[in-house]
Amino acid sequence: MTNRILFIVMLIVGLAAPFFAYPVFVMDLLCFALFACAFNLLLGYAGLLSFGHAAFFGGAAYITGYVIKEWGFSPLLGILAGTGFTLVLGTVFGILAIRRQGIYFAMVTLALAQIVYFLALQMPFTGGENGLQGIPRGELFGFIDLNNSLTMYYFVFAIFLIGFGIIHRTIHSPFGEVLQAIRENEPRALSLGYDVDRFKLLAFVISATLAGLAGATKAIIFQFASLTSAHWQTSGDVILMTLVGGLGTVFGPVIGAITVGALSHELSAFGSWVQVILGTIFVVCVMVFRRGIVGEIQRLVSRKQD
Repeated sequence: MTNRILFIVMLIVGLAAPFFAYPVFVMDLLCFALFACAFNLLLGYAGLLSFGHAAFFGGAAYITGYVIKEWGFSPLLGILAGTGFTLVLGTVFGILAIRRQGIYFAMVTLALAQIVYFLALQMPFTGGENGLQGIPRGELFGFIDLNNSLTMYYFVFAIFLIGFGIIHRTIHSPFGEVLQAIRENEPRALSLGYDVDRFKLLAFVISATLAGLAGATKAIIFQFASLTSAHWQTSGDVILMTLVGGLGTVFGPVIGAITVGALSHELSAFGSWVQVILGTIFVVCVMVFRRGIVGEIQRLVSRKQD
């Protein structure tokens, strides 16, 4: 019931947001919220810490931008192409990394992501340090003009809801229950006959694909794909968003992405000191609010009910 109420509130706020805030800024927050939700599926429910999720976020942006700009794909087909690319890339990365655990898994994902970053820097079609520019928004279904900010916003919001719905359904399915069992006690899950590696691989692929969906959408919003999206710091940002919002909670990554994104925007006047301030906030959250914003709220509500 609580999740339903929160979902209705999120839906109402999302529908009204472009009338009270700059639509492009809110669309950026939605992309990072979906990215954080995808990452949370992997870390919060499967217990796998990836330092390489920026590879999917940035890789999808480049593929989407290229097929739209050079091949004349529609925006929807471009997003599907970028998302499909990350599905394949996530499968390859998962097969290579999934048999490792702990810090070794994290380091393998980081190394693989750095390869993607290097390719994005060196490949001729990516634009190198200048990025892939001039990506047209085009028209949805041939007649809906996405150059209109309001129309584009609701298109992005619909994509976010679809991605969020997939994650929500995954978490609350038998598959999600098995993932949580693996996270809590992997040897016991093995003893019960579950193919642990197969479940973790599938979780990794779903997470990578939805991260790619977020990155592909972001490329169309800004009509630009840059190295920043594939940089390791973006992987760190999504970890921060997830932990601040509440690891292993449904709505925590959304709140975390909005909080970190809004703080970065409001503190932009401080220049490079923004990272110091965000780092301080991260340390405080880890030490004082270890469950994150949503996690702490849930704990307080459950204590009052008891």
